[in-house]
Amino acid sequence: MSSPGANTQLQTRFRGEVIDASHPAYDSARKVYNGMIDRRPRLIVRCVDAADVIAAVNYARESGLKPAIRGGGHNGAGLGVCEDGLVIDLSRMRGVHVDPAARTIRVEGGATWGDVDHAGHAFGLAVPSGTISTTGVGGLTLGGGVGHLSRKYGLTVDNLLAVDIVLADGSLVTASADKNQDLYWAVRGGGGNFGVVTSFLFRAHPVHTVLAGPTLWPIEQTAEVLRHYSEFLPAAPEDINGFFAVLTVPPVPQFPSHLHLKKTCGVVWCCLGPAEKAEKETAPMRSFGKPVFEHFGSMPFPAVQSMFDPLYPPGLQWYWKGDFVKEIPDEALALHARHAAALPTPLSSMHLYPIDGAAHRPRSSDMAFHFRDANWASVIVGVDPDPRNNDRIIEWARKYWDDLHPYSAGGSYVNFMMEEGQERIKATYRDNYGRLAAIKQKYDPGNFFCVNQNIRPAA
Repeated sequence: MSSPGANTQLQTRFRGEVIDASHPAYDSARKVYNGMIDRRPRLIVRCVDAADVIAAVNYARESGLKPAIRGGGHNGAGLGVCEDGLVIDLSRMRGVHVDPAARTIRVEGGATWGDVDHAGHAFGLAVPSGTISTTGVGGLTLGGGVGHLSRKYGLTVDNLLAVDIVLADGSLVTASADKNQDLYWAVRGGGGNFGVVTSFLFRAHPVHTVLAGPTLWPIEQTAEVLRHYSEFLPAAPEDINGFFAVLTVPPVPQFPSHLHLKKTCGVVWCCLGPAEKAEKETAPMRSFGKPVFEHFGSMPFPAVQSMFDPLYPPGLQWYWKGDFVKEIPDEALALHARHAAALPTPLSSMHLYPIDGAAHRPRSSDMAFHFRDANWASVIVGVDPDPRNNDRIIEWARKYWDDLHPYSAGGSYVNFMMEEGQERIKATYRDNYGRLAAIKQKYDPGNFFCVNQNIRPAA
C-alpha cells in the first residue's frame, strides 16, 4: 500500500510500495545499517521485480531526482540512501535459485548473504562472500567481496558469472563473458556506478561443514601474535583461512566470565577439508604464545557466516577506514599494538582479511578490482550504540589509519570506505580507473548513478 501523498504518476507504473515523508513507514524505511547516517529522501520505492526497477530508474531520470540504490543497506558511508532523492530499495527482491548440477546460484538484487548461505547449504554449496550474513549481496559483490572463503575460492567477483542490470536509460541488459563484456569487466569491483543489478549469477563451491572459531590472546601480545600470524598465514595451505582481529570480548555466555569486556587480539578461523588435517595445519599458530581462549570446532558454514550478526545489529554508530596491505613490518606491528590497546568502545575493532591464495590468481587487469598483489584488506571500525561516543570512535579510527597508512599498499577496498574523495577512489582502482571512466561514459554519460564511490565519466 502506498502513502496518499506519494507521486501518482509513479504509482501507476509501479507494483511495489511507494513511500514519501507522509507515510507511517518513512522513518524506518530510510534507515540504513549505519546509525550515523540520517538522510531524508523525497521518495523510497520498494521494488518487487525488474519491471519496478525499470519504472523507478525512468521516473528518477524524468523527474530529475538523484537515485540511490539500496540492497542490504550495509554500506559504511550510507550510500544506499540520499538526501532529497529517490531510493531504489531492492529489499523485497530476495529470491535465490540453486542449480546443484551446474553448481551455480542465481540471486535477486535485494537478497542478503544469509539468504544465499541458507539456500546453498541444502546442496552443500556456498559462494565466497563476507563475514556477516545480514550484508546485502549487491553491495558486497559489486565492490569485490572479501571473506572466509577468499583464500580457497577467490573473491566474490571472481565467482560472478553474469548480472542482469538496469542502465541509466532504463534498459535491462545482461553482462557476462559473452554479452556486454566491457560492462561485465566493470561491475566486478566497480561498485554501483553502472546501473541497478536485479540478478546475479554465481559459481558455487562444495562447502558444508567447516572447522572454525576464534583463538584469542591478551591484548599485550598483539605485536608478537600479529608478527607470527603475518608469517604463518601466507605460507599456509589455501584450505586454511583466518582473519586477524583486535577486539573486546563480548559479555555473552560463549566466553568465560573472567574474559568479559577484556581487550584481546585473535584469529577467527574458517578452515576447509578434513578436521584432523585443519587442526594439524593450524596448530603452529593456535599454540603460539599464551592463548587465553579458543573455540575451534566443526560447524555448518552458515553458522560461521552469521556468528557476528547478534553483536552487530542494524542501527549502531559506525565509522570505517580501510587499506590494502602487502606486508606488516616491525614499525607497523608497534603501531597496531598501540592502537589496539586504545580500543575506544567494546564493539570497535580492527580486522585484517586475507586476500592471497586463489584471490591472487586473476591479473589486476582481468576486472575492475585491482589489488591482486595485496595479502590483506584491513578495516578499522569505530562502533558504538550511543551517538554521544561518535567523536571518540571517529578520532580513534582516523588516528589508527593515519599512522598505519604509510605501510599500506595505497588504495582501499571500496566496501570499507566512507566518503573520502576522488583521489582515494583513483588510488583504489589504480591503472583500471581510466578504463572504468571510459565504460562509465559509455553506459552512464550523465553520471546518473552517482550516489556511490563515484567513477566520473571520461571527458
